[in-house]
Amino acid sequence: MEDKRNIQIIEWEHLDKKKFYVFGVAMTMMIRVSVYPFTLIRTRLQVQKGKSLYHGTFDAFIKILRADGVTGLYRGFLVNTFTLISGQCYVTTYELTRKFVADYSQSNTVKSLVAGGSASLVAQSITVPIDVVSQHLMMQRKGEKMGRFQVRGNLEGNRIIAFGQTKDIIRQILRADGLRGFYRGYVASLLTYIPNSAVWWPFYHFYAEQLSHLCPKECPHIVFQAISGPLAAATASILTNPMDVIRTRVQVEGKSSIILTFRQLMAEEGPWGLMKGLSARIISATPSTIVIVVGYESLKKLSLRPELVDSRHW
Repeated sequence: MEDKRNIQIIEWEHLDKKKFYVFGVAMTMMIRVSVYPFTLIRTRLQVQKGKSLYHGTFDAFIKILRADGVTGLYRGFLVNTFTLISGQCYVTTYELTRKFVADYSQSNTVKSLVAGGSASLVAQSITVPIDVVSQHLMMQRKGEKMGRFQVRGNLEGNRIIAFGQTKDIIRQILRADGLRGFYRGYVASLLTYIPNSAVWWPFYHFYAEQLSHLCPKECPHIVFQAISGPLAAATASILTNPMDVIRTRVQVEGKSSIILTFRQLMAEEGPWGLMKGLSARIISATPSTIVIVVGYESLKKLSLRPELVDSRHW
């Protein structure tokens, strides 16, 4: 008799693709709305020099809320929603790569590692230009300049204009760097997110398997999957945060060299500078990863081909 504690991974060939994409876009949008404020805070913490503006995640949250209201926490959000496209490309590449690697290895760790890295490579090629623009929008604030560019309303200290910010930022990037400016930090992004994705999936499955043996047989799989997601996210965040700090500075400050950016960061702030924004990253990752994991696993279950529904224990 099958042990109900064994987690049955739903693979690409088990899915109804139409349901998978429709539900997937809706789920991704809800997740982005919930975690975007912490993404903005993390970006500002990583870009600021020392603690010149904010003393931590909570301090940044309060100051942004007081200065700009709730809308200040969602600056650049509309541009960032275009990453929904890259999100769907990510999951498609991940699932298809798992299927491909299965012809050569049955190891779930190998499949997860290769698929996670490949999916991130594809997604980042689409995401980086969107990230570059949205990050510069995240830097818009009243008072002291944070990034390289400021929208017209900020230059005189006036109220930030409601419309045209994105167009203004795009023009400034084109004028300063040309088309290459939209891929500034591309290599740094790959060096951040490919390892992050490649590490997250194996650790996620590892933690889920370990918890499945600790939980009672009748415990729903979704419970320890929901716990495993944040554990994997925290592990991946700690391992890749140094590169994430460098990536953010390269993109926002217009740096041209990863090595020079690293040296400057070490000279100004020492090794602890490589951990800037880590708490915000983990705080945003914990609830978002729970939502992502529960949403993604539920999405795959909802998207199962009808004839397979009764054959799975959840």
